[in-house]
Amino acid sequence: MKTTKYGVMLLAAVLAFGAVTTSPVQAKVPAGTEVNDAKQVKTIVIKGSDAMQFDLKEIKVKAGQKVKLTLTHSGKLAKAAMGHNWVLLKPGVDVATFGSKAAAARETEYIPASEKASVIAHTKLVGGGESDTIEFTAPAKGTYTYICSFPGHYALMKGSFVVE
Repeated sequence: MKTTKYGVMLLAAVLAFGAVTTSPVQAKVPAGTEVNDAKQVKTIVIKGSDAMQFDLKEIKVKAGQKVKLTLTHSGKLAKAAMGHNWVLLKPGVDVATFGSKAAAARETEYIPASEKASVIAHTKLVGGGESDTIEFTAPAKGTYTYICSFPGHYALMKGSFVVE
């Protein structure tokens, strides 16, 4: 019985001493090394208003980074009168041509079926007080255009999506 008692006390002492003297091992990054944060999710909130304006004219992300974008309609007008979406276009897409085709695509929330290959990502159409969140992977380095494709909005509601 004494052996068990001393064994338990010895085990408790070893555990207590080990708990006091051990610390987690931390990874060290050599000085001058850039930590690649492309694997971290970039969260973006962009607002569209009844004045046909996005509150962000430029968005910056890293190539290959996961992007979680929320479009919020900060106005009060209904979707039918002043709907907004956020559409990220591929390089080389003519915005005016896309916008003209989008104006006729009411049944697909102003994303023309004939132009789906021109779109990298897009939200749903939202009205006043509504929002929509999408997730996608940032494309290759470059500068891309984003617009609202509701009829006539692309002229004012556009910006640059910069991928570094």
